[in-house]
Amino acid sequence: MAGIPLYATAVLPEWIDYNGHLRDAYYALIVSLATDALMDRIGLDAEYRARTHCTLYTVELHIHYLHEVRQSDPLSVLVRILAADHKRIHAAFEIVRAAQQAPAAAAEVMLLHVCQQDEGARTAPFPPAVAAALSALQTASAGMPAAAPGSRRLELRGHGRSA
Repeated sequence: MAGIPLYATAVLPEWIDYNGHLRDAYYALIVSLATDALMDRIGLDAEYRARTHCTLYTVELHIHYLHEVRQSDPLSVLVRILAADHKRIHAAFEIVRAAQQAPAAAAEVMLLHVCQQDEGARTAPFPPAVAAALSALQTASAGMPAAAPGSRRLELRGHGRSA
């Protein structure tokens, strides 16, 4: 396992598919809830969002499904900040079953800080306190090696792209 503990959840019965495993869509939900926990940790919490009308948008998400998850598996999510700039976060999440060392899934997400206004959303730089919290989290996770594969380009090798 590699990362900073961020979020924990039980697997709800309605998340289980006909094979007795966690349905694939719920991995994304777990990552989304872990992203909410990340927002709280770095200062983009509900009060900040209400006051500033700024939030994070997910612009890209890659998930690797590595091991089966059953309803009896309590899950925890670890985070590493791979990179961050004035308005973006590239984060890696590992979903870990409580009784196992190897991650059940890994996800990488690109998050964009935006301000929502009547005319639409526009990108915005992080406030200094959020940038500092992000930097501290990135530094704390910098030496942690990945316990799961990183994202890669999705393609069928040897096949041309069709529109």
